Amino acid sequence: MADQIQHILKEHWGYDSFRPMQEDIIRSVLDGKDTLALLPTGGGKSICFQVPAMAKEGICLVISPLIALMKDQVENLRRKNITAFSIFSGMTRKEVINTLELTANSNCKFLYVSPERLETKLFLEYLPVLDIQLIAVDESHCISQWGYDFRPPYLRIKNLREELPGVPVLALTASATPAVQEDICEKLGFTNPAIFRQSFARPNLSYSVFPVESKMNRLLEIVRKVNGSGIVYCRSRKRTKEISDLLTMHGIKADFYHAGLSQELRTKKQEDWINDKTRIIACTNAFGMGIDKPSVRIVVHADVPDCLENYYQEAGRAGRDGLKSYAVLLYDNKDIEELKALPASRYPALDTIRKAYSELMNFLQIPSGAGEGRYFSFDLTAFIRQTKLDTQETIACFKTLEQEEHLAFNDQVFIQSKIQFTTRKDRLYEFEEANPSLEPLIKSLLRSYEGIFDQPVTINETFIAGLNKRHVDLVIRDLQILHQAGILEYIPKKDSPQIYLFHPRVATQDLRIDMAAYNKRRKVYTERLQKMISFIHSTDCRSQEIGTYFGDSTLKPCGICDNCLSKKKTSMAEKEFSVIHDRVMQIIGNGVIHTNRLFELLEPTKKDRIAEVLAFMQGENKIRLNDRGEVTRY
Repeated sequence: MADQIQHILKEHWGYDSFRPMQEDIIRSVLDGKDTLALLPTGGGKSICFQVPAMAKEGICLVISPLIALMKDQVENLRRKNITAFSIFSGMTRKEVINTLELTANSNCKFLYVSPERLETKLFLEYLPVLDIQLIAVDESHCISQWGYDFRPPYLRIKNLREELPGVPVLALTASATPAVQEDICEKLGFTNPAIFRQSFARPNLSYSVFPVESKMNRLLEIVRKVNGSGIVYCRSRKRTKEISDLLTMHGIKADFYHAGLSQELRTKKQEDWINDKTRIIACTNAFGMGIDKPSVRIVVHADVPDCLENYYQEAGRAGRDGLKSYAVLLYDNKDIEELKALPASRYPALDTIRKAYSELMNFLQIPSGAGEGRYFSFDLTAFIRQTKLDTQETIACFKTLEQEEHLAFNDQVFIQSKIQFTTRKDRLYEFEEANPSLEPLIKSLLRSYEGIFDQPVTINETFIAGLNKRHVDLVIRDLQILHQAGILEYIPKKDSPQIYLFHPRVATQDLRIDMAAYNKRRKVYTERLQKMISFIHSTDCRSQEIGTYFGDSTLKPCGICDNCLSKKKTSMAEKEFSVIHDRVMQIIGNGVIHTNRLFELLEPTKKDRIAEVLAFMQGENKIRLNDRGEVTRY
């Protein structure tokens, strides 16, 4: 078995060895055990279910709430010649049937499914003919009502297990407190689970938290000091552009990213950053999930996240290559006051929720008793402008309505364009003869896409425009002409937010919320905020604080966070520290010196004192120390 999984890893992923704990998790899965794996951000979670799935017969069912991540993983598997499909929100019944048919009648190894699709009649009808031998639950903290990202459809995974007796489950998450870990095991029906927790220590990542008067000035200072690629996380979309513009104005290659941009533009911005055409990306938390860029040197939080789970995941995108990297959190008194006020806005009163529901139904023009099981394109900006409701409070209302399973609000839906020829081939030939201007487009569609007469196929209008040397808008216009003429069915892409209704519209006063559970979620949320505020004000090792929060009490002081460096500085007399510091800067000057020579020149000062000061100076970006032991100024 060891040789087999090593061979699979090398053949399909090109790696010679597993990362820490991956092999243990894979062996547990192959032994048929229910398994919970806590792997920090960048820990290689997907390998833990993809390798055992390749070693087993049958299909691995992967449950994930992240459509963009599903798409990326399916495309990556296909590039390795591994058959994979996905079913997610927004797909038509015809598309779902086609995908399930292909899964059942092919050599499919992976079927990615969004959680709300699990208990649809259609999925359950096909379940007996799908040879599912492993269930992987990604982002499994979503199953816990006490977690930071609770998704009710996850609760139905336990029911799915009753339809698939004996099939092992692997639950994966990057961040779950001990209480949430326990909840995951209970909600998934684990009886004697194997639990693997990778250490939360990041020896190369220096955490720092700075109170500042001007975030913009400090941000500029940080970005200039730390070379290499970076991410700046912001709370609002508007702020991402402000920061991007500021950095660009100061000669730093920067861009901004948020979920309100088109899918095409988001993809381009993301690729430019990955390929180092953009150095710094200012973004909301919509950015980063599933992006594997090991060489990120700096992650700055320009606004304070509302929980340590989000902070840890986002900060952890720095330094995945193991080289020295920095996670910096900037805050002011206003941030702390805003955090304290969040429970009231994130958990609005029942009347506020009912009002938001009523306004939404009116905006979407849904009559009473209608709308069940339908998707509606939704422009949040237009909705806020028309209703004059508060944006953050409204989003919080929608989140509550989601958790109570009245609706689903997804602001990252992306469904690619599809076409299918609906006319007979002889009729198509006649149409081409009568419409010569459309013939090149028809011919390029037939040459580029197989099976286009048999089923809807995904197309790329930009690619087709390139083949025909025409503007993409003209290609879209001609596709619409062919659609209207009955030659083909053209379904344009959707990249606008979508609202999905689980139930018909009810009268406002009849809208029901489980207030006991709602108030408990608010209490837990308030406690998470308090933990975040305590982390900001803490004088203890940042790495230890994070580890303790997630139940890892084995961490030793990291020695490189702001608090550890401060303690090193104060462990010797201020005067002695200053003398050594100033002498080091004087000796280095603008040149290069080896540490051995530096120690000689600083005699008779003790080496441990010098090493302490050098560590502090390196942590504060005053000096650089390379692999050859040479020291230079920043």
